[in-house]
Amino acid sequence: MGKDTIYTRRQIEGMIADGKAIVIVDQMVLRLDSWLNFHPGGDKAIRHMVGRDATDEVNCLHSAETRARMHKFQIGKIQGEWLNFQPPLHDGKFRPYVEGCEDNDDDLISSGDDSEPVALDGTRSTRSSSASSEDHGFLHDPSVRRRKLGTNPSYATSSVTSVSDIGDTSCELDTESARQLAADLEKYPSPDRETQKYIIERYRQLEKVLRAEGLFECRYRCYMIELARYLTLLSSSLISLHFGWYKVSAFFLGAFWQQITFSAHDAGHLAITHNFQLDTAIGIFIANFCGGLSLGWWKLSHNVHHIVTNEPEHDPDIQHLPFFAVSHRFFEGIYSTYYKRPMPYDLVSRYLIPVQNWLYHPILCFGRFNLYRLSWEYLIRGLGPNRGVTWWHRWFECAGMVVFWGWFGWGVVWRGILGGGGGWWDVFWFVMISHVVTMPLHVQITLSHFAMSTADLGVEESFPQKMLRTTMDVDCPWWLDFFHGGLQFQAVHHLFPRLPRHNLRRAQNHVIEFCRDVRVPYSIYGFYDGNKEVLSHLKEIGRLATVLAECQSAIMIEEGKKFGGHF
Repeated sequence: MGKDTIYTRRQIEGMIADGKAIVIVDQMVLRLDSWLNFHPGGDKAIRHMVGRDATDEVNCLHSAETRARMHKFQIGKIQGEWLNFQPPLHDGKFRPYVEGCEDNDDDLISSGDDSEPVALDGTRSTRSSSASSEDHGFLHDPSVRRRKLGTNPSYATSSVTSVSDIGDTSCELDTESARQLAADLEKYPSPDRETQKYIIERYRQLEKVLRAEGLFECRYRCYMIELARYLTLLSSSLISLHFGWYKVSAFFLGAFWQQITFSAHDAGHLAITHNFQLDTAIGIFIANFCGGLSLGWWKLSHNVHHIVTNEPEHDPDIQHLPFFAVSHRFFEGIYSTYYKRPMPYDLVSRYLIPVQNWLYHPILCFGRFNLYRLSWEYLIRGLGPNRGVTWWHRWFECAGMVVFWGWFGWGVVWRGILGGGGGWWDVFWFVMISHVVTMPLHVQITLSHFAMSTADLGVEESFPQKMLRTTMDVDCPWWLDFFHGGLQFQAVHHLFPRLPRHNLRRAQNHVIEFCRDVRVPYSIYGFYDGNKEVLSHLKEIGRLATVLAECQSAIMIEEGKKFGGHF
């Protein structure tokens, strides 16, 4: 067997059942078992794509050179369109394959209902139109009417039962899942294969247009301006420290940390030089040496976030129990496939989640302290890839952390404040102010996703539609772009993660046209309105948490009465 071997879907299912990591990219069948522990983006980024056509995910996150090297993992190819499996990491079930016993259900198997075949992953294959002929505007914004999609009743019914078994249950949580799923099915194009195929085709054409306009080329002149801003903030902090203006110094240092994080984000996506090792070195210098945070931890987490955006069980960027729950699905507790541990909805969660909208901004004031914890855990436990081309990253990062705590802990705090005549209260306020000033960064990170959909529309939903359904952009004037650092264009960024941030505003116009063409709502709010959306969503989830707690209490009281007050 060679690279020209044609594999059937049934054969690939059997290979996955045997524990092989099989991913489809550009009709190629890739076996990636041996690459899992070497993949610079971590093994989970691959595991989430097992059994799926990952062409768009791979293309948007990797360079042409990296994609060319993937050919060495090719064991064959497929013919025709691929019908995705639910990955094993997502509890997908796979049947062993016996040579010579090829089933006749290569694409579809019967569900017991002759009128409606079901795919191997359980999703029904009923087709429907993607949208009505009437266009009510596609911008998902308070000031613009939302477009209403035409829905096919038969499709809506089958989709609801395929994604979540909600037809025969009276459970409040399942009812809420059904409501959210129905809302997404009404708002967005149908996740049937034909509709999603058209969206994918237009998305790939859009990528070619952006490349033709040179938008994937970094404008280094812009980074000279960024560097001047960073040096101005850092110099202002050090000068203020010298004169004993500790609170002023702390403010400028926090602003420095907030600003440099945007460039670390760019480097993590290889959007500066587009060279893996060079951008990694730049990112580690900024994040670790200057900021005390681990770039490797961020990349490991962030790569997964870009693939399974807003999936409660899989996306670490929305897994914040006991402080926040952005979906009712957290109420029963989840098993995090990223952290590889249960995240229970415990007693602390029951107290905090009902008031999470009030806690949102105060808790984010301390977000940087949590990033220190996650960074050190990542480096001490060696959680990231440390073989192959990444063998030196962990040690370089550790050196960066030592340097950071040397210049910040010893140089600034010990010598600059305590050695300069300040006291421990000056140290306390310096640390608190410098870290609280970075709070807008944590708001910017969470703002784009916390109020967006967490519903699962099935494995056939295209990558571009899922990114637009789970991500919001923030509208701001061009002169405020420096403050948001590209994070105001998160929807555009999620479609094209390697696009340099100084070109995102130009790319936004093309994405809006793309959304109009494929009839996918484009969500954009002002910074103030976006915060209102997030707070409103957190308040609604908190309300549901309160209702659930009251129902559970009522049930316990009723059960107690049945047993005469004894359990």
